[in-house]
Amino acid sequence: MFTGIVRAVGQVVERSGRRLWVSREGLDLAPGASVAVNGVCLTIAALTPEAMGFDLSWETLSRTNLGELQRGDRVNLEPASRLGDELGGHFVLGHVDAVGKITVLSRRGEDFLLEVSFDPRFAELLADKGSVAVDGISLTPFDVGEGTFRCAIVPYTYDHTNLRFRRVGDRVNLEFDILAKYVRRWREK
Repeated sequence: MFTGIVRAVGQVVERSGRRLWVSREGLDLAPGASVAVNGVCLTIAALTPEAMGFDLSWETLSRTNLGELQRGDRVNLEPASRLGDELGGHFVLGHVDAVGKITVLSRRGEDFLLEVSFDPRFAELLADKGSVAVDGISLTPFDVGEGTFRCAIVPYTYDHTNLRFRRVGDRVNLEFDILAKYVRRWREK
């Protein structure tokens, strides 16, 4: 379980086959620990003083943007929450629902506007002023449409996540609110 509050921005050290190596960025973690990498819950399979190694399953590669990562790419990192940690964002499981595309990322005064397009079949899982995780960042969507939503990004979030390295056209991992997913499942029965 995660909160969507990014703790560090790591750098891809290497990706070979299904093994992804990411810089540790001072995170004190052990093998077997869970870490959200761009919002994807992964298990540390190997550890060096400088990097964490993760094994990527075929399911992870097919549903996320992790298979597109290259050496030097920046990724959002969040260690799993512990009992008693502050819940500053929202419940994020690290189970990506879809990959969207950044269609707008522009400065609006001191803030930034982020617009993401996504497969419209997920539109019912978003609500204005609800919750969404974009590359693991807990954000509040507005102007939700059939296949697009917008988020206002404050300077702190922009400066402390991989958003500052993102560009229009980049693909981002999306995790929709868990409550909306259960409600949809219940309605389908």
